[in-house]
Amino acid sequence: MKLTKFFVSLLTTIALCYALNRSFDGGSRDIPALGKLFCPFTGFWQNADHTDEFAQQTHQFPSLSAPVEVYFDQRMVPHIFAQKPLDAIFVQGFITAQQRLFQMDLSTRAAAGRVSEILGASAVPYDKKQRRLGMVLAAENTLAYWQKQSEDYPMIEAYVNGVNAYIKQLTPRDYPLEYKLLGFEPELWTPLRVALLMKNMDLTLCAREYDMEATNALKAFGRDTFDFLFPLYNPQNSPIIPAGTNWNFDPIALPNDSLSPSPALYGDYRQRLSEEVPNSIGSNNWAVSGQKTASGKPILCNDPHLILTLPSIWFEVQLHLPDFNVYGVSLPGFPGVTIGFNEYIAWGMTNVGHDVMDWYRIDWTDESKSRYRYEGAEKEVEMKVERIRIKGKPDVLDTVRYTIWGPIASDNPENNKYDLAVRWLPHDGGGDEARLTRKISMARNYDDYRDAIKSLRTPAQNFLFADVNGDIGLTVQGQLPLKRSEQGRFVQDGSRASSAWAGYIPYDQVPAVKNPERGFVSSANQRSTDDSYPYAYHGNFADFRGRYLNRRLESMEKIKVEDMMKLQNDNFSLKAEQALPLLLQSIAPDGLNGQAKELYEALKSWDYRYDVDSKAASYFDIWWRAFYKNTWDEMEALEEKMGVIDYPESWRTIALLAEDPENAFFDDKRSPAVETAADMAQQTFEKLVEKVAERTDKGKDMAWGNYRKANFGSLTRLPAFSISDKQVPGDRAALNANSGRAGPSWRMIVEMGDRPKGYGVYPGGQSGNPGSRFYDDALDHWLTGKYYELNFWPSPPAEGDESVLYRANFQN
Repeated sequence: MKLTKFFVSLLTTIALCYALNRSFDGGSRDIPALGKLFCPFTGFWQNADHTDEFAQQTHQFPSLSAPVEVYFDQRMVPHIFAQKPLDAIFVQGFITAQQRLFQMDLSTRAAAGRVSEILGASAVPYDKKQRRLGMVLAAENTLAYWQKQSEDYPMIEAYVNGVNAYIKQLTPRDYPLEYKLLGFEPELWTPLRVALLMKNMDLTLCAREYDMEATNALKAFGRDTFDFLFPLYNPQNSPIIPAGTNWNFDPIALPNDSLSPSPALYGDYRQRLSEEVPNSIGSNNWAVSGQKTASGKPILCNDPHLILTLPSIWFEVQLHLPDFNVYGVSLPGFPGVTIGFNEYIAWGMTNVGHDVMDWYRIDWTDESKSRYRYEGAEKEVEMKVERIRIKGKPDVLDTVRYTIWGPIASDNPENNKYDLAVRWLPHDGGGDEARLTRKISMARNYDDYRDAIKSLRTPAQNFLFADVNGDIGLTVQGQLPLKRSEQGRFVQDGSRASSAWAGYIPYDQVPAVKNPERGFVSSANQRSTDDSYPYAYHGNFADFRGRYLNRRLESMEKIKVEDMMKLQNDNFSLKAEQALPLLLQSIAPDGLNGQAKELYEALKSWDYRYDVDSKAASYFDIWWRAFYKNTWDEMEALEEKMGVIDYPESWRTIALLAEDPENAFFDDKRSPAVETAADMAQQTFEKLVEKVAERTDKGKDMAWGNYRKANFGSLTRLPAFSISDKQVPGDRAALNANSGRAGPSWRMIVEMGDRPKGYGVYPGGQSGNPGSRFYDDALDHWLTGKYYELNFWPSPPAEGDESVLYRANFQN
């Protein structure tokens, strides 16, 4: 009997050990090997906050040419003091991996379409989409350019070597927690992964396009109505380059004819082939000259608006060398400082938004789709078999066809009747981001800045500048395709060579401004120029933030840093200022009572600010969304019938409300009556009253901070690693452009002077470890609009300096 119990216990133990040390298919996501996860020697217990281990660390790497000292300040920002640039970059790679390895790993796997390797079969559709968009092609071409053309490619190699130096010293107990949860191991970093990281940013910043939506809308409405609903230019626009600027160059001549599609190109485009980027992805930046500041020196401000994640998309760092001293934020996975300042200049960026992703309909010659028509002849496609590895399951093979335009993103007739190839600027490679990073870090004046930014090809950025000499400037920098009127706005004919871009706008002809009379330069993702600019372009441009920003800057004098902090956190909405009075004039207040009267009065007295305690902000948001949706009920019906379709912009809707309130589009086609804008406003106001009553009956507060809360999701999307339901002021149409999902990812202000003084904050912390106190330590500062003064050290801190938290030595 005892022997039987012994064997039963032994077999149970063996079975339990086996079960705990293998992963299981949990449906949409694999369940990790729990034995490994809970092991006290190698499991998650080892991922508690081990920040103290940084104290007086010494690392030895023979590849270093000289010793490097790193001082971590009280926020865990590394200040790297080195004698040689490549040594500094090596150490930057090591420290960034030490803090953000999983973030670097996941972002580049996502770019390459390799998520199925760690998440299982549920990620296969995503991986297929990434490969069909040619993400790896773009990264390979970028890397090939770096290797052949860039004198600064050794920077990439030094960074990669630093990352790998960290990875090689890891044991399973040291793996970041996410590796243990998902049951996989870190793999060595490569230059290709650095390129993939940059293409991932391209996908976020320059893959906005509505070609299929616009083509369907043109088919549905015809040319005249389409032009009425979707004008390319907002006459109220306050462009980035001041209106009336003289263009002192002779533009390249292009054919005058439009490339709008003929009915032959209409098709059932039922599904987008690229992921739609949230409208709240954008940025603000501006610089005011000394003539408008209290100090007589320029002040530069930048706050890029990106997805709010934990850890943050940015990593703070200082690089101090004999030739330069630079501070700012970097992208984890790429060397140097992306946005920041040195002892002489400061710089920042916002996204341009010009359309550089175009779609071409392919005319196949046979059912095998191996050949297609081009200029009256047949061309053979290049077929590339993509092997998608799936965790715990057999590999999946997917054949991607490449044309003269680019890859065929979809050949599934259930999605789109016709096959489309994508022409995307990042596929070409050709940018020298390493040179840009080095040159801008060493720049001392405007000419140096202009020389540095020539290296930026994509994504095009409104590249802001200020220096200690008093100069300010802004360049719409990037390779901007030479296009004919409306080229790339709609699906194009892939059988014609004339559908191709005619080249690129020359560098000395891209829009730029230096020291304008108005005393400031600014951008907030609005259109780059007025209609006098001689080259045609279109894209996705914001319409309210830029106008409000310019209005505020024009009125400000004797500006201080504190004024700029308030402006970056300004919750005022120009959209609400324009739309709300028009809606209210359709409501007869004498006929209101009870809650309807209360809502009307609250809206009438609202200051158009999306403050967390503002109930009127919530009321307007509900009312405007309902009004917009009901106004464009035609679009919703067409979407069900045709597939994807473009919707008129908010500014166009407001203009229609103001100028043509009896337009037929205000009529609700679902009712027998013929409605006007006033009727639509009245009906949707009643819906607002109903919705507010529903929420208040359930005890839900209508204050904006409670109505629209923000979530800071972890990269794993695990609630335990995320921070949810935070009260956040602002709105996507306000300068404080919080949408709940995206927002200011790095608020930076630099006051120029004998020595620049920087202030900054981002929503998170330096560490990517959820168990670290530096994972989210800056979040409360960010939520409340506070800033840290940045430790821009001119020399290594003295022994015992209280601003130093830890010190690390890197020896050769």
